This record gives sequence, C-alpha cells and structure tokens, in this order.
Amino acid sequence: MSEPLKLDKQLNGLESWQLVAFSAALSERMFPNFLLFSRLMEFGDHKQLRSILDGVWNQLAGTGSRINAEVQLDNVEANIPDLEEFDMYGAMPAHAAVVALYSTLTCVIEGDAAEALEVASLSHECVAGFIEISEGDDQMSDEELVRFINTHELMLDEESFREEVLERLRGQRQPNAAFIRDLRTLAENEGVSNIGISDEDA
Repeated sequence: MSEPLKLDKQLNGLESWQLVAFSAALSERMFPNFLLFSRLMEFGDHKQLRSILDGVWNQLAGTGSRINAEVQLDNVEANIPDLEEFDMYGAMPAHAAVVALYSTLTCVIEGDAAEALEVASLSHECVAGFIEISEGDDQMSDEELVRFINTHELMLDEESFREEVLERLRGQRQPNAAFIRDLRTLAENEGVSNIGISDEDA
C-alpha cells in the first residue's frame, strides 16, 4: 500500500478530536518555520497565530474556552505569505506552516480526515522541498533524488514523528489535559521544526 493511501486509511479510523490533535501536532512542529520568517521579514503577526494554535491545544485539553474557529480562519488567512511577493526559499516553509494551521482550524470545524491528511501532506512536502533545495544534486536522476529524500535523516524523523503521534492517539480513547500536554511537548520538539530550524536562528 502506498504511503498516502496507508495514511488516509489510518486517519479515517480516528475520531474527530484525534484528527484535530494530529493536525495540531504537525502544525506545532511546523510553527517555527513561520515564526523565524515572520521575525526576519517583519511579516504577519506570529503572536496572533501562536495564540490561535494555543487555543486549539487548550480546547483539546479542556483547559480553556472553546476557540471560535470560523472567526480565526480569516486571521490565519491574513498571515499566509504570498509566494509571488517573497521570492525566497524561507517563504515556502512559512507558507506551509500557516496553511497547515488553516487546515487544522477547518478540522476543528468539520472533523474531516481530509484536512488532517492535508496537514500531513504539507509537512511532508515541506521536508522534501528543504532536502532537495539544501542538499539535492543536479546530477541525480529523478529516481535517485526520490530515494535520497526518502532516506534522508530529516524525512525519517518526519515519518517517525508522525507514526509516534498516530500511535499515541490510537491508544487514547478520550482527550485529557495530561495526554494533550504530553503530545504538545512531543510536537514542540524543544523549539526545532520539521526542517531542523528554530527561532534561535534569527
């Protein structure tokens, strides 16, 4: 079974709250990509997006008021970098991070596995793109490049993280504050993103 089909099947077997938690975890791990871009380029409102993602976590944990996801969609959309305006690599992982948060909010509203799959795809493509741009070789054939990307340490870390999140979610019937806190700590990865950068790189 191909990777996307396997993941699609896994996600379709999850409850709505698990889909939101999966999406939030991957979005959390991508967030430093936007934070660094936002600070370096003085673009967007990273504090606002941080607050929105915090709201998703708090709702999952039952420790805060419920987030008005419909209202926050507009705020997230306003922070999506225009890739035509920013002709630089850093805009791409930043763009993916904000779109992932948008899909996470949509998942809060709809509880749809398709949105969670979109977040996973954004994160996977973000890692693949980073590996290709930073370490790819023009002399590689397409097959060699795909093999290089798929066996790269960052991609193996990405897949390992995703599997860890899924395994934890499958073993948890109902969300509680302790479980969500531990999942968030895993996703925060000590402030290091899915492509190995942190806010300290600014």
